[in-house]
Amino acid sequence: MDNSKLSNKNRDLVYTVKNRCRVCYTCVRECPAKAIKIINGQAEVLNERCIVCGNCTKVCSQGAKVYLNTTEKMFELLKSGKKNIAIVAPSFPAEFKEIANYKIFVSMVRAIGFDVVSEVAFGADLVAIQYRKLIDQGTDKCYISSDCPAIVSYIEHYHPALVKDLAPLASPMVAMSRVMKRKYGDNINLIFIGPCVAKKAETDEVDEMITFTELRDIFIQMGITQKTVHPSEFDSPLGGKGAIFPISRGLLQTAGITDDLLVGDIIVAEGRNNFQEAIKEFEDGFIKNQHLELLGCEGCIMGPGMSGGGRQYARRILLNNYVNKKINSLNEKEWQNNIDKYSDIDLTVNFESKRRVLEFPDWKDIRYVLESMGKKDAKDHLNCGACGYDSCEEHAIAIVQGLAETEMCLPHTIEKLHKSITDLAITNDKLSSIQQALKQSEKMASMGQLSAGIAHELNNPLGVVIMYANILLEEAPKDSPIYKDLKLIVDQTNRCKKIVGGLLNFARKNQVNSTEVDIVKLSEQCLQAVIVPQNIDVSIDRDKLRNPLAMLDQEQMIQVLTNLIKNSVEAMPKGGKLKVLLEDSENEVFFTISDTGSGIKESDKDKIFEPFFTTKGIGKGTGLGLATAYGIVKMHKGKIELESNADISKGPTGTSFKIELPRIR
Repeated sequence: MDNSKLSNKNRDLVYTVKNRCRVCYTCVRECPAKAIKIINGQAEVLNERCIVCGNCTKVCSQGAKVYLNTTEKMFELLKSGKKNIAIVAPSFPAEFKEIANYKIFVSMVRAIGFDVVSEVAFGADLVAIQYRKLIDQGTDKCYISSDCPAIVSYIEHYHPALVKDLAPLASPMVAMSRVMKRKYGDNINLIFIGPCVAKKAETDEVDEMITFTELRDIFIQMGITQKTVHPSEFDSPLGGKGAIFPISRGLLQTAGITDDLLVGDIIVAEGRNNFQEAIKEFEDGFIKNQHLELLGCEGCIMGPGMSGGGRQYARRILLNNYVNKKINSLNEKEWQNNIDKYSDIDLTVNFESKRRVLEFPDWKDIRYVLESMGKKDAKDHLNCGACGYDSCEEHAIAIVQGLAETEMCLPHTIEKLHKSITDLAITNDKLSSIQQALKQSEKMASMGQLSAGIAHELNNPLGVVIMYANILLEEAPKDSPIYKDLKLIVDQTNRCKKIVGGLLNFARKNQVNSTEVDIVKLSEQCLQAVIVPQNIDVSIDRDKLRNPLAMLDQEQMIQVLTNLIKNSVEAMPKGGKLKVLLEDSENEVFFTISDTGSGIKESDKDKIFEPFFTTKGIGKGTGLGLATAYGIVKMHKGKIELESNADISKGPTGTSFKIELPRIR
């Protein structure tokens, strides 16, 4: 028969319910045609590549992959006024296990509105007979069975060179449809009921197809139960051994072909992985002088149109029991008469190449994609299959072809996630540090404004006091009692002047007069300006310093460094180590003054740069040294950071001040 009679139904028979898709890639893994495209993490079915095997609908735990429900179209046909004929696939006992008497099932189907309910098993008998004749021809020609529409579609689209090797025989469903038209004429509605979604697109010789799960829903919808009907037999012609067709090797059993592993010349393969491998080896010439019997599922009893959760071998037993009872009660004479009656029906069919194989990408593009996922060498190819593809290379090819995304690679995505978490933690630390610095800067700015105001207001009256105190001191006799009092007043007013000067420095009222300074010589000069006890070991580390020159205000930086060095010395009354570490980068220079002294308590760290805050005893410090250093560093557009530990239980004590200054202002 001409292939123009094959289906031209252009329907999206399998599609995605997007809000249910959960990025698991199970459907990608189970699709033999790789007709699943991942777009922004969601799996979409490519209708132009789909062979309607229904694997994705079986494996999707979220119900995101569904097939087209055609029950409404069936009901429309039932109202057309034509004779309505249902042809039922022989796998029904494996689905409706709760119905012990198959005649009850037949009547339940009739109750939907069918005038005739016949079984496809008879069509399977006819096909098996023709298949046996084909095999017994004695030629060197080896055939691939053609009763599974998903297998036929897969070969036509993705192995078109093997189309010539498909057995040129119609499927049992098509064979039975031709029997029904011979018996009842063309003015009929033919509805196929079975376990296979691919049947919905197999041929136009059947007007519509519904699955067993759709049939269950119809029974519920119409209130049809075992109690609402009376038993009735299938309409003639009745099937024979063809009822065993739905299970693996069913075709061979029906055709009476030996399945002996030693003498048999037919290889049987079922399920996604097995049938693909068998086809590949057949095409590559590894399988010679062997016919192939292939099924897209693990037998039709595990088709996508069956209820979920069924057990393969339990269903097989149900079907075997039904077939045994059927064969034992079969009227062989009547069956043979029907075989003879319809044996002249043309069961041939022609298949055509419908090549949909995507062009193989350039290897440069494939390698680029692999490297972008961190797979630079063969050892980096984990081939874990988490992406839905059998190997990293296949995944990369699919990405280049536009079917997949790099994020589908689980190890690569996890590695990126870990890196993102690490980067985020670093960023958070930096942000926290910046926020703390900003908080400190805002606080210092407010205090700087206050300090500037206080210093300005005190400076004038303080100058008058100092001037007249010195005049009185010069006029008073040195041996008079008042001289000592005046001397004390002068000393303390001079101290007040220094405090006011410190406040002005802290408030950044000074200008920075930058000159080229050698920071090594600057550090040595500062160390020499401070009296360091012999029990303190002093060192300057310049091993990481490449260029010692920077544009700084030397006098101000001497004030900063001597303040820090002096504080370190005072923090080590019992001796210790004082280290000046000098480092640089292309645009910055770094001073780190560290000691092994008593350290600074955690509770004091936030206040350490505030004016007048000091941990020294009364009269031993003004609390302006670090505040002034802070102001000078900020005037240089630099940063000063503190690390210290005064808690012995947490480890060694000590303090470290790190100053970062731009090399050129």
